[in-house]
Amino acid sequence: MNHIQTNIQDLGRLAVQSLIEEAELTPKPGLVDKENSGSHTDMSIDLMIRSAKALERTFREIAKASSNRKPSQKLREEIAAIGRQGEKDMFEATGGVNTHKGAIWALGLLVSSSAMNPEESSMDNIALSAGKLARFPDRNQPKVITNGAHVKVRYGVNGAKGEAQQGFPHLRNIALPVLYASRRSGVTENLCRLNVLIALMASLDDTCILHRGGLKALVSTKELANEILKSGGVWTVNGWKVLMQLDQLLRWTNASPGGSADLLAATLFLDSLHLYTRNQTYPQVTLAN
Repeated sequence: MNHIQTNIQDLGRLAVQSLIEEAELTPKPGLVDKENSGSHTDMSIDLMIRSAKALERTFREIAKASSNRKPSQKLREEIAAIGRQGEKDMFEATGGVNTHKGAIWALGLLVSSSAMNPEESSMDNIALSAGKLARFPDRNQPKVITNGAHVKVRYGVNGAKGEAQQGFPHLRNIALPVLYASRRSGVTENLCRLNVLIALMASLDDTCILHRGGLKALVSTKELANEILKSGGVWTVNGWKVLMQLDQLLRWTNASPGGSADLLAATLFLDSLHLYTRNQTYPQVTLAN
C-alpha cells in the first residue's frame, strides 16, 4: 500500500482538532462537554476550545523542530522548552486555568514522533518512538513538585510521564483496539469514542482522579467503567445507565478523569493521523440518543 508523507504543517492542526473533538464529545462523566462542566466549576466548553486553539502554534513548532530527526537528549529538551511556552499560552488564553497541561505533554510527544517519522504508517511505531524521546530527561525542567508527581509518589502509580516513557501502552493496547472494535459494531462515532474513554477509565491509574478524589474514587470509577464494558458498551441499556451513575459518582467526589481525557485526545490524534496519511476522512456523527 502506498502511503502519503505527513506534512508537518498539518500536525498542529490535527493535534488541535483532537483536543476540540475530545472536548465536544458528549456526555463525558466528570468532564467538560457540550452539556455541562462535569466536576470542573472553573471550566466550560468554550474555554476548552479557546485553550485548544491557543496551542496550535506550540504543536506546529514542536513538529518543525522534530522534522526528520531522531530521538535525542537535545531534541527532548528543545520540545520541552516549546511545551513550557505552550503552557504559558494556555494559561494566558484561559485566565490561569489548567485546561490542557497533560495534553501538551502527551500530544507534544506524539506530534514530535510523527514529524520525526513522516512516512511511518504504524500508529504503534509512532507511540513507541514517542516513548524513546520521553525517556530522555529534561535537564532544564523547573524544580517544581506538580500534583501529578505528588500523586505518583503517594500512590505508586505511573502517571503521565510513565505512560509516555513506556510508549503509551494504553493507546496501543486498549484505546485504539477498542475504537476499531466499537466501529465494527455499527454504532455512531460518538458512541465509539465514549466507549474508548470508558475503556481507558477502566484501566488507567488516573492521577487526576487520585488527586481530586483519592484512591476510593479511583477504585469506584474503575469498577463502574468495567461494568459498562462487561454490559457490552455504552450503547447498551445497562451500559448507558451505569454511565450516568459514573457521572454522578465523579461529581459527588469532585473527581475528574483528566488523564483518561488526555489519552482519548491522543487516540483521536493518532486515528486522524492514520486517516490523513491515507488521504481519507471520517465524518463527524452526532450522538444518537
